[in-house]
Amino acid sequence: MNTTKLARCAAITLGTLALSACATTLPPSPAIPLPAAGDLVKSAPLDGKLALPNAGKSLSMTYLSTNGITGSGTIPVTAEVILPPGQAPAGGWPIVAWAHGTVGIASQCAPSLNPYTPRNSAYLSEWIKRGFAIVATDYQGLGTPGVHPYLNTRAEAYNVLDSVRAALKGVPGLSNKVMIVGQSQGAGAAFAAAAFAPQYAPDLNIRGTVATGIPYMSPQIVQAMMASNQKKSPKTKQAASVDPVVAYGLLIGASYGGINSSFDPATAFTPKAMNAYNAASKVCLTPLLDEVKKDHLTQRNAFRPDMAKVLTPALKTMMYPTLKLSQPLFVGTGTADVDVATAGQLALVHDACAAGTLVQAHLYKGKDHSGAVLTSLPDSEIFTKAVMNGETLTPQCSPVAK
Repeated sequence: MNTTKLARCAAITLGTLALSACATTLPPSPAIPLPAAGDLVKSAPLDGKLALPNAGKSLSMTYLSTNGITGSGTIPVTAEVILPPGQAPAGGWPIVAWAHGTVGIASQCAPSLNPYTPRNSAYLSEWIKRGFAIVATDYQGLGTPGVHPYLNTRAEAYNVLDSVRAALKGVPGLSNKVMIVGQSQGAGAAFAAAAFAPQYAPDLNIRGTVATGIPYMSPQIVQAMMASNQKKSPKTKQAASVDPVVAYGLLIGASYGGINSSFDPATAFTPKAMNAYNAASKVCLTPLLDEVKKDHLTQRNAFRPDMAKVLTPALKTMMYPTLKLSQPLFVGTGTADVDVATAGQLALVHDACAAGTLVQAHLYKGKDHSGAVLTSLPDSEIFTKAVMNGETLTPQCSPVAK
């Protein structure tokens, strides 16, 4: 800078004409908004092999969401947006915020990178036929860099809610009328999204939540797990075949290990389980189940007796912030569910009802974790029509198997 000129200008600041010759006033620059959670980063047509059959416009998108591990800052998350065929109705398509079940914790397991399973394709196609657009998050760390915080309810909730915000901002033809729908891990994500929404996303018009195969981790359950002694636990029918709970436990441990570098997996898992533990962060669920089967792993020979105590920090992230939801909740449970214990799902129904949530629970006789999904469709359709139309619902907190 010319300091002589600066001094000369300073010396004649009382002269308006002279001052105007020395100082040039520029118009203020418009403020550039900082990227925020719920902002759409980019979108592109979805590969036809990955879309739902008989759907309309289908997109992959990347959006920003609050980092669920730290609770602050934003990270990129990927998702799909799938519209029904034809012209959008007046006001736009209502939205199903779809929260997927366990696929693994490796990045390549992201649903948006893989075709839908036959069950999920059939299930979501029914929602398309009902006139809903599908907004399906992959969750933090799936399809994007970083660790997937498996079963972390805060991360899942933020991801679900921000995916809807991003779609509403960037995809024409959508309406801010939202059903949150999930299965298994995604059922927990759906419940968590509904629980976090009043504070985190009050801008979203959520009408209700549909959950099948929902996990439930309460302080009492954590305490019971820490107090249990597996050496005294009875053998289960799963001991002779593959036990999915072993795979889920390994995924919890591997995810926790990816977040907490001081975690020693040998404190939670036996030497016999180490091969599968190392695979848990690298492969998707089906190959992991193959490893569990190949190594003949059971809960008794894979988990150390104090595994729950060692993994308490991870288990606590699986808890819901509240059991009192602002909108009605549909819960579908199979009596033969061994992936997520039927008793635990019914405990959630009981506790959510006691907390003041309007719950309609359905119990499906002989259906396992997966079988309850499609079986629940007729009941969830009745529930959905009622909540979308603002009708009064009758609570069902003590379902009878049918």
